[in-house]
Amino acid sequence: MSETRYFRVRGRVQGVGFRAATSDAARKLSLDGWVKNRGDGDVELVARGEPADLDALRDWLHDGPGMARVSEVSERPLDETDLPSPFTAI
Repeated sequence: MSETRYFRVRGRVQGVGFRAATSDAARKLSLDGWVKNRGDGDVELVARGEPADLDALRDWLHDGPGMARVSEVSERPLDETDLPSPFTAI
């Protein structure tokens, strides 16, 4: 049964290819959703898929691409069902 989760990633996560790498990671996990930069320097994303795949994405978000320095990843469940497929960086 699929779930939808909202994630917010803090740290040095803009200007380091974080959105593109997140999109690639999410697509490899067959997730739907989107990722985008926030005006405050964080990155946010919404992803839908199997719980184990969402957990794998969360684990990946803690590291991100090589130039990123993640200080915090928060998440919460969502009821959102209208998401882009495949996963998209916006």
